[in-house]
Amino acid sequence: MMTSMPTPNGAIGLVGFDGDDTLWKSEDYYRKAEQDYLDILSRYIDVHDTATARHLLEVQQRNLGVFGYGVKGMTLSMLEAAIEITEKNIAARDLQLILDIGHDTLRHPVELIDGVRESVAEIARDYPVVLITKGDLFHQEAKIKVANLRDLFPRIEIVSEKDPETYARVLEEFDLPMERFVMVGNSLRSDIEPVVTLGGWGIHTPYAVTWAHETQHGVADDEPRMVEAPTAFDWPQALRAIEAKAAGG
Repeated sequence: MMTSMPTPNGAIGLVGFDGDDTLWKSEDYYRKAEQDYLDILSRYIDVHDTATARHLLEVQQRNLGVFGYGVKGMTLSMLEAAIEITEKNIAARDLQLILDIGHDTLRHPVELIDGVRESVAEIARDYPVVLITKGDLFHQEAKIKVANLRDLFPRIEIVSEKDPETYARVLEEFDLPMERFVMVGNSLRSDIEPVVTLGGWGIHTPYAVTWAHETQHGVADDEPRMVEAPTAFDWPQALRAIEAKAAGG
């Protein structure tokens, strides 16, 4: 969605926000889905063996380029992993139960994280903001609608991957140099690393639960272009700190 947006005169000209586990809770429901999956597999194998969960992660990662991120890709990977790890001995009724896990996860409630609306509204009074979230288009659109945040985001980007190329494209469309961009998110791999690599800034707010795939990153703890914000309430202060850094203060 293209929208004309004003550019502030300060050092920072645009603030991006991640969706899942930054604005609203998400990973909790994926972890429940994974536990339900393991409960089904327990009828066939020893699910306490860490290799079982690792196998599912490996299947999900090798399928990302085909299925993409999101519940639908997770469900297809669960079905594939279950067939593989049981050597095709899993019953059709249990494959149906795995499919049901996917349906249930797609219908999970959308719960805003504490402080999100207040802090995004405060930041949006002084800066153009953009929502940049990855995953299944239909599911992300549904979550954005239920979260009732459209009034705060005149521009929304739903992308298949968050890599340097994606962020570079978004900033090119805004006609803004990367050093004037700040990305707020919970994932060092997807929200922080690509942006700081390109010369932008990051505000990192860890979520209580993180998918193993997202823990694989190269961001140093003392990354100078990143500020840690423990909660959403801390975003405005973190942005002020970055503004000062970017301005050379």
